[in-house]
Amino acid sequence: MIQLTAPFSEEKIRALKVGDEVLITGLVFTGRDAVHKHLHEGGDLPPGVDLKDGIIYHCGPVVMKEPDGSWKVTAAGPTTSIREEPYQADIIGRFGVRGVIGKGGMGDKTLAACREHGCVYLHAIGGAAQVLAECVRKVRGVSFLEQFGSPEAVWELEVEGFPAVVTMDSHGRSLHREVFAASQSALQERL
Repeated sequence: MIQLTAPFSEEKIRALKVGDEVLITGLVFTGRDAVHKHLHEGGDLPPGVDLKDGIIYHCGPVVMKEPDGSWKVTAAGPTTSIREEPYQADIIGRFGVRGVIGKGGMGDKTLAACREHGCVYLHAIGGAAQVLAECVRKVRGVSFLEQFGSPEAVWELEVEGFPAVVTMDSHGRSLHREVFAASQSALQERL
């Protein structure tokens, strides 16, 4: 297991390879369809939100307001990433993103952006939303809550020991593409 701790520098990210298992500690920002579309269409991030050398998590967490006014994440599972394929490459380049967490992988456009800008795609465990929520130590802030609603807002999560696997690296390798090719080959052999 590789301890991937903030700051998430380009050097640290380019050292990762497909198949590496990581435990992430630091700040991650959730982002789903609404915010990706907003940013892709030229929208800005709110003041104080900086994705440079950061990680975007494709997640719509379940977040509860505590009596003291703080937030508590009770579920934080990944959502399907391919929906963000039309936007992700642009956002990686424009904002200097170093990591994208999600499930199911992404396409060639995102893979090319990972290679060009020094970014990785990290596969999180689907179906483990409550377990992954235990890795969230603190909600540092939330943006776009009124505009997009809770699942689509940008939640700033301080995580510790968040488990993921590198499935797309900055060297042009995609485990998703390799598995698809191997499956197609095996299927052709049986036909």
